[in-house]
Amino acid sequence: MQGFPSCQLFRAAASWAASPGAASWWAAAPGAAVPQPAAPGAEASSVLPLGGLPPAVAPLAGAATATETLFLQTTLVLILAVLVGFVGSRLRQPLIVSFIAVGILAGPHVLDLVHDPRSLELLAEIGISILLFIVGLKLDPGMIRTMGRVAAATGLGQILFTSLGGFGLARALGMDVTTAIYVAVALTFSSTIIIVKLLSDKREINALHGRIAIGFLIVQDLAVILAMIALSAYGSGGTGEALLGRLASVIGLGILFLGGVLLLMRYGLPRFLHSLARVPELLVLFAIAWAVGLAALGDRLGFSKEVGAFIAGVSIAATPFRDAIGSRLVSLRDFLLLFFFIHLGSSLDLRLLDQAVVPALILSVFVLVGNPLIVMGIMGRMGYRKRTGFLAGLTVAQISEFSLILIGLGATLGHVDQATVGLVTLVGLVTIALSTYMILYSGRLYRALSPALSIFERRVPYREETSAEQAARSLDQIDVLMFGLGHYGGSIVRRLVKRGQSVLGVDFDPQALRYWREQSVPVLYGDMEDPELLEHLPIRSTRWIVAATPDRQGTTALVHLLRAARYPGKLALAARTATDAEHFAGLGADLILRPYADAADQAVDALSAAMHRLPAESEWPASLREARLETGAVWAGKPLGEIPVRSETGVSILAVTRAGRTTFDPPADFVLYPGDRLVLLGEPENLARAAAFIARREFGSPGEEEEAFTLAGVRVPDSCLLSGKTLAEVHFRRDFGVTVIAVERGGETIRSLTAATTLREGDRLIVAGSVQAVDGLRAALAGACASPPSRR
Repeated sequence: MQGFPSCQLFRAAASWAASPGAASWWAAAPGAAVPQPAAPGAEASSVLPLGGLPPAVAPLAGAATATETLFLQTTLVLILAVLVGFVGSRLRQPLIVSFIAVGILAGPHVLDLVHDPRSLELLAEIGISILLFIVGLKLDPGMIRTMGRVAAATGLGQILFTSLGGFGLARALGMDVTTAIYVAVALTFSSTIIIVKLLSDKREINALHGRIAIGFLIVQDLAVILAMIALSAYGSGGTGEALLGRLASVIGLGILFLGGVLLLMRYGLPRFLHSLARVPELLVLFAIAWAVGLAALGDRLGFSKEVGAFIAGVSIAATPFRDAIGSRLVSLRDFLLLFFFIHLGSSLDLRLLDQAVVPALILSVFVLVGNPLIVMGIMGRMGYRKRTGFLAGLTVAQISEFSLILIGLGATLGHVDQATVGLVTLVGLVTIALSTYMILYSGRLYRALSPALSIFERRVPYREETSAEQAARSLDQIDVLMFGLGHYGGSIVRRLVKRGQSVLGVDFDPQALRYWREQSVPVLYGDMEDPELLEHLPIRSTRWIVAATPDRQGTTALVHLLRAARYPGKLALAARTATDAEHFAGLGADLILRPYADAADQAVDALSAAMHRLPAESEWPASLREARLETGAVWAGKPLGEIPVRSETGVSILAVTRAGRTTFDPPADFVLYPGDRLVLLGEPENLARAAAFIARREFGSPGEEEEAFTLAGVRVPDSCLLSGKTLAEVHFRRDFGVTVIAVERGGETIRSLTAATTLREGDRLIVAGSVQAVDGLRAALAGACASPPSRR
């Protein structure tokens, strides 16, 4: 590559930046003082050294020049990252692969831009700490207890079987016992950092396979730490007692570390965070300091920085501030992780790679194929579906940066030679690059391999399918089959159930499934991209299938699967953008849902209803009001001449707005459609009655009115047994049909609520619900607060 002009340009720039002439150029830059020679006979003290700097600060000039040189080098690396990343994106290459390529190009064997890698290493370590901190934020202690068994079993089992298989393969390739042990252990560990970044980009961190993968990757990190401690003791000639003593010391310090964090979680952090939350910038600054601080402490105690940062995130996961902190740190995380991948690429010694190409390819195949098969076998034996095992298994299809550190430690101790270091380095390059593609295209890969993976699944995957799910599969008639139970899909399900529709929900988020089971709504675990899922769903007896997820690729895959299965019902797809809506229309969707556009229309309706009034000083006793014709309204599809709104309410329809076009004084044969906005003209006392008349729906008993929802404040009385209980324990939504959206306490409003938020005496709860439901809650608290609220 050195023959290319661009390579020569970057190499020349880097060499010049490190040269003494660079310092002179920086000193002579506009605005900088230029050193002048002393006049003959002038006293030495009268001449300011180094460009006019006072003598007191002259010693700092060398440090300033080094800093400026380092700044220029970092700038060149960032420019190179932009160029390579742009080319990679046009070639549809993952950014991780592009950034590792940047590191190789910037390394000492190509462009030699990185003369001092310590700056990149520092930024990389901060980025790693923030990454693992954010992962910990998403894993509250309750979920860790749930995933702990499978994470430990899968992590330790994979370490055992990969080590044995790798050792046998290394011996077959002619390696001696010591070298084979090192290579086998190096093949065992996977990169937590790379996997977490990929799962975050695919929004699969909260999926079942994502949570299991994070769990056993943390187990791997702990195991590699113990392995390096053992190798260090062995290499230094320590006795067995010394080794056991070091291990016992690390374990003891780990218990103390965890105990201290648990005490802070229980007694210190929540109150402290409440105080910091008044200044959002200070809250984010504390989060960064907490992540980096516990990472440094963990490293100091003999653990890794990753483990310390992960525990820092877990310690805040149960507080109401985790979402606010996590969302503000995402951009900083992505920027700093760039330096990790560049540092990883620049630290690879390419001179060692050509000595072991064939053995490296053989070992790479073992890692890319063997490790996922081992994980699938363990998880299948434990009762998980083959798809869950496959997606989790792909996360171990590469070796870790810890593997390179481990083999480097072996070379330092004299246990392995540099050829072995080159071998493991090449395995790392191959497996990291290829496994990135395997994870990014995991859905297509699974669909291609699915028939051959059935041997890894039990006949009844009892870990994922409960008796309630088995009953859900046998439903005779379903009005709506909902894929995606997030904010939008869950809101649709809630309203459909309220209107008496039978709904079956499908999602891969265990927490969402648990919530809806508590609401007595039948739900199933599954992913709409899973080709075998439809075989277990009652699609023949389903009237509508709704895809409410924001994943265009997954929704498209679902449509193709439904066509292949000859689904006879109707299909509704949620489109986030106009491009998605056009794409889904081309797929033949019967109905396209527009969450953002529909919400904007309703917001405009509400604003218009508030603004379109006649002037208050008008002598004519009439006003204007807008009413929106909803889907399912009695008058939808009927001409104005058949709507007796004037005879029933004394109000006239002045205009109709449809798709941004307004028709004034529409004729009697003007047909109304759902979504139309009607401008009503009449006396103020009649307008509300007319709006209710227009909004009448086909469902419900005759004359039944829609429930009016409201926001209200409800105070927790003193000396009440509710004090000290969490929102999850009081069941306000289940028992009264209201939702607590905020808590006012001591002049402070707490808006970021979780199930673990604790109530206190004197709290004023801001609740949302129907007027009747809010009145019922207020009466129950006032009249029977001495005992927990009972289910109505």
